[in-house]
Amino acid sequence: MFAINYILYFQAGLGVLANMFLLFFYTFIILVHRSNLIDLFSCQLTFIHTVLVLTGGDIWLTDVFESLNIENDFKCKTTFYMNRVMRGLSICTTCLLSVFQAVTISPSTSLLAKFKYKLKKYMIYAFFYMWFLNLSFSSNQIFYVGAFTNVSETNQMKVTKHCSLFPMNYIIRVLILTATTSRDVFLVGVMLTSSAYMVIILFRHQRQCKYLHSLSHLKTSPEKRATVTILLLVVVFVVMYWVDFIISSTAVMLWTYHPVILTVQKFVVNAYPTITPLVQISSDNRIINMLINLCSNCHQDFLKV
Repeated sequence: MFAINYILYFQAGLGVLANMFLLFFYTFIILVHRSNLIDLFSCQLTFIHTVLVLTGGDIWLTDVFESLNIENDFKCKTTFYMNRVMRGLSICTTCLLSVFQAVTISPSTSLLAKFKYKLKKYMIYAFFYMWFLNLSFSSNQIFYVGAFTNVSETNQMKVTKHCSLFPMNYIIRVLILTATTSRDVFLVGVMLTSSAYMVIILFRHQRQCKYLHSLSHLKTSPEKRATVTILLLVVVFVVMYWVDFIISSTAVMLWTYHPVILTVQKFVVNAYPTITPLVQISSDNRIINMLINLCSNCHQDFLKV
């Protein structure tokens, strides 16, 4: 069990460091250089994933609250609410990114082409609606989580070291699960639809490039690189989401959490926010060139010494 905890801490540490690096990079790009809309949403996704990792389970933020002597009930409600909000924002932002890229690469003859010029306005509206929806959607769950006391007496379901879910009416439990599932299934469906559309567009583009003997242009295309990155993120998210969904829904309906299953779920939940920045860093030429130049300058400074 100690070995698993070390793995969780390593995963969380890697996720926080990678996301913080990306957050500083995108903030610099937005404030200093000319940025595009995808940079704004990538910056938001990075911020969301940083908070998601920090509030996950018994890691990081929980330890900070404990060092400040903040009472467990407030600590549990705060971390649980922030984690639920960020989880919802993560799926919404990933969905928006996939839709944005699908519209961006759509040919001028397609039905989506007419949305290209109004895309920025629509995405800004979606941004505010997304935050409002998730902040309000997760607020009802604050009443059903708190400091862990005694499972045998109160029938609480322990979800972290100090926190547990309080017993709730079966109908309320089903309604919350149905509402959450409906939202997530809809967003995952939109993601998969836009991803399938992007795959079709890329396939057609590749066939045209082969016909025109200019496949090298396709390989270096920024649009293709961004599309492949988003497709990879969608695949990772969908796989991790369904594993988490199966574990969570089963636990809520049966009202029981085995410690090993809970640990596996923590690993799965943090997998996407940890993998995402690594994929973004490896696929963004601006970051790669910056790191190469930084290493080159450090090497030259070392030789001068």
